[in-house]
Amino acid sequence: MAGMERVLPEFLCKGIEKGIEYAYSFEPYFTPTLILVPGFVKEAVENLSETTGQDVETLEYLLGMFICYPLGLIMLALPYGKVKHLFSFILGAFLLQFTIGVQWIHHLISSLIAYAIFLAFPAKTAKTLVPIFAMLYITGGHLHRQYINYLGWDMDFTGPQMVLTMKLYSLAYNLYDGEVLKQGKEERASKKCADVAVSSLPGIIEYLGYTFCFASILAGPAFEYKYYADACDGSRLYDTNGKPKGKIPSQVWPTLRPLLGSLLCLGIFVVGNGMYPLLDPSDPQNADPIIINEEALAKPMYARYAYSWLALFFIRFKYYFAWMNAQGANNIWYAGFEGFDDKGEAKGWEVSNNIDVIQFETAPNLKTLSAAWNKKTANWLAKYVYIRTGGSLFATYGMSAFWHGFYPGYYLFF
Repeated sequence: MAGMERVLPEFLCKGIEKGIEYAYSFEPYFTPTLILVPGFVKEAVENLSETTGQDVETLEYLLGMFICYPLGLIMLALPYGKVKHLFSFILGAFLLQFTIGVQWIHHLISSLIAYAIFLAFPAKTAKTLVPIFAMLYITGGHLHRQYINYLGWDMDFTGPQMVLTMKLYSLAYNLYDGEVLKQGKEERASKKCADVAVSSLPGIIEYLGYTFCFASILAGPAFEYKYYADACDGSRLYDTNGKPKGKIPSQVWPTLRPLLGSLLCLGIFVVGNGMYPLLDPSDPQNADPIIINEEALAKPMYARYAYSWLALFFIRFKYYFAWMNAQGANNIWYAGFEGFDDKGEAKGWEVSNNIDVIQFETAPNLKTLSAAWNKKTANWLAKYVYIRTGGSLFATYGMSAFWHGFYPGYYLFF
């Protein structure tokens, strides 16, 4: 908080703090909703934290990511239809309660408000109102986090909320495109996105199964509703007569490959970050980052640059781990499978692929670099911002920065 107090007027700080206190006053009303995580589970994690020396937040996040694999096997075994959606919703809620506690309520409240907008307004209007609402909600989360913990890091609702923002934003346009295509209207953007258009608003269970989908709720990726729904109703693999659309490929290697890759990335991050930490290990939340403390600033420029390069290189493997782990968790129940072409040939497994590590690390230019990093966010920006604003790069990069938060670096980079 001290970082923001240095730059904001005192009267504004007091107003913000009163607003935060008011928001926090609702916590006792939502705490009773934490019913999905048994007390003994929390105690076991705390004991494991003491044994391993890792903080509880990190352990909960890691366990939450890996739990998605056995959950994915259960999802695969469940019959197609509503039961899959219900399972996806309940277990997604469980993971949020397990990792961020009472803050899970943000996900539920924003999902339900967006659904109410979908119900109350025609698709043409909802495609504007829902994205505005979703962006305003995540904006509030970013500003709150930046104010109470400037340049710090802790596990809160903003990470899952960023994924939800993309889902709600995309679904609003998917529903609009479905309406446009049903009416036979000529609209270029809708035609380009026809393969993911949604003809009617999903039922509440199907909708919550998508917004809370356990396999993507902690680290993404945020892909369109149609991909999720097709995996849940079996239409990705079978035709209306129940016959396979082609030779159904095994999901074993598409699951194991990203899982093993994620474990490798996790190991590289743990070792590398231990050798070249970016944050001060003694007090990562409050102390100045290593690269700007007095000792670092006394070193020559080339030494500071080399250290920063190495520290940021190893930091990236934290993201590689999360994205590759989530990719495998989606592939295990065919949510990451692209389906078949007209000849019955399998297309591939790119639906849940969010990163190409080798391509990113060896990219010869900025275009290749950006195409390999956070692919599903790039897909969201391309389909639902870029082509919807007549190809405006200003709107696209501005939205990307705005979605990420309000640190100056986002606006310089994005």
